[in-house]
Amino acid sequence: MENVNKVVNNLGYNPAIKKSLEKEYLSSLKDEKFKELVENINLPKETLMKYTSLLEESAIEYHHCKYCKNIMECKNKIEGHAYLPKVSDNNLEFSYKACRYKEEILKNSSYLNSVSYYNTSDELKQAQMKNIYTNDTKRLEVVKWLKEFIDNYPSVTKGLYLHGNFGCGKSYLIAALFNELGKKNIKSAIIFWPEFLRDLKASFGIDFNSKFEYIKNVPILLIDDIGAENMTGWGRDEILCPILQHRMDEKLLTFFTSNLDLKALEQHLSISNSGVEIVKARRIIERIKQLTETKEMISTNLRK
Repeated sequence: MENVNKVVNNLGYNPAIKKSLEKEYLSSLKDEKFKELVENINLPKETLMKYTSLLEESAIEYHHCKYCKNIMECKNKIEGHAYLPKVSDNNLEFSYKACRYKEEILKNSSYLNSVSYYNTSDELKQAQMKNIYTNDTKRLEVVKWLKEFIDNYPSVTKGLYLHGNFGCGKSYLIAALFNELGKKNIKSAIIFWPEFLRDLKASFGIDFNSKFEYIKNVPILLIDDIGAENMTGWGRDEILCPILQHRMDEKLLTFFTSNLDLKALEQHLSISNSGVEIVKARRIIERIKQLTETKEMISTNLRK
């Protein structure tokens, strides 16, 4: 930008060019949109006339923004942005500035920078506390728990093991909680457990360690749909157990969703290729109990 300013300043010293610039500027002033824009810029005419063509472009985009009712009606070159001037060292710099509608969108989606989603649906990325379905009274106890969690954070010491029927919105509720906390720049991660295990196994020699360590250490974690995975001793003993042990030792908040209650989950975890291993399964369940409170939600299947 400094080089551009230097060029236009040098051009201004040539009398013939200066006269031409002034003529073009005065002609543009006949346009009300142009006139309105430059009247709000605290610079002399001798400076403004060096930027006439850029100011004309800005005036059009400024006018579009002024009367725009929503971002879907945006007429500017870059949706949700206007090409506007800014005074800098007695010259003008031009750049794209987000409009009020775009700024609201960016504000409302800022949580996306704080929440990591592994193999999860787009629906969970968009989940919001304000959109939670509350007509079913069977959901109210869980919704109340989530709101109390937000109000009391960071003083809370336990996450939630939320189990219930298929499609009742367990994952959505906790994703809405995480997204709400993300607006306060609180880091969290949501992993769809069956797919995460497959993805982790496939990442040996690539980025296995970074993924594994991140999930172990992220401040708040949701292990989504535990119990739906194909049970293996590796997934249970080499992945799940170290994650839970570390998070328990470091007092890191951990959440789970499942279609299984803890008793059924223990049975699921006990069966592997090596046979029935009750002690190893029970070890996992004890860690889950240390990390969470348990709630059941039997509600309408919203996926029908």
